[in-house]
Amino acid sequence: MTFQGSLTELHLPDIVQLISVSGKTGVFELVDGELRGEIFLNDGQIVHAQLQDAVGEEAVYALAIWSQGDFKFVPGPASDKRTIHKSNTNLLMEAARRLDEWRVLSKKIPSVDMVPEFVVQERREGQINLNTSEWLILSKIDGQRSLKEIAAASTLSVFNAAKLLYGLVATGLIRLKDPQPVSARKAAPRPQRAAAPAATGGNALLVELERVREVCGAVLGDQGESVVNKHYQKARAEIERGAGPEAVDEAVQQITRAASILKGPAATEAMLQRLKGG
Repeated sequence: MTFQGSLTELHLPDIVQLISVSGKTGVFELVDGELRGEIFLNDGQIVHAQLQDAVGEEAVYALAIWSQGDFKFVPGPASDKRTIHKSNTNLLMEAARRLDEWRVLSKKIPSVDMVPEFVVQERREGQINLNTSEWLILSKIDGQRSLKEIAAASTLSVFNAAKLLYGLVATGLIRLKDPQPVSARKAAPRPQRAAAPAATGGNALLVELERVREVCGAVLGDQGESVVNKHYQKARAEIERGAGPEAVDEAVQQITRAASILKGPAATEAMLQRLKGG
């Protein structure tokens, strides 16, 4: 029986931990667009991983920072490859640490699909000192390649490339632009957002969203706290920008999907019943 879901709902370290404690043997297949990754477990122990040219621990760490894509665990025979020798605990702790670091990086680099470009400053003062790796990154910036593509061209992991670009963005040497022109973005909903509910309606939505967080948090407990908070914060930001009830509905939908994975259908049903109870 396969176990699958979306990485927008659960972080990879949590997903792998859920399967590894059961002592299963098989492979996690992860997909994000054209990217394909694999993590192999033998009797619950992580023994091998691969993502493009990255193998072993680095492949696990690179996959751990994915914020989107799909995963599927397929039970199967034990892998004959052994590129990982760390214990699951140490490996997943490091993966979680890098995920936390990625959250800091994402404040200036919200997406690895964004395109770095040079900032031209006519009156830049002082000398800029760059190391070899930073010069390597700069040499790959052409205003067309995304961060992900630059990392591949530099034979660096996306994580390490992002760390280097973070410093370059912070110094004002480069900036990031959306890969799509502004005219191609989702502009259609904006007129509706402008006609958002008045303060009373908006407050009512926030009250309802808070109730959703309390109910879902009570059902999922500590295991689902990060998932609940993630979608709560996203929905709250949307409401504050003028979104309507659809923001709350989307949060409920995403949290219930995660609940099905974390706790099973019974927990999902219980959660929906409590939410309907008002």
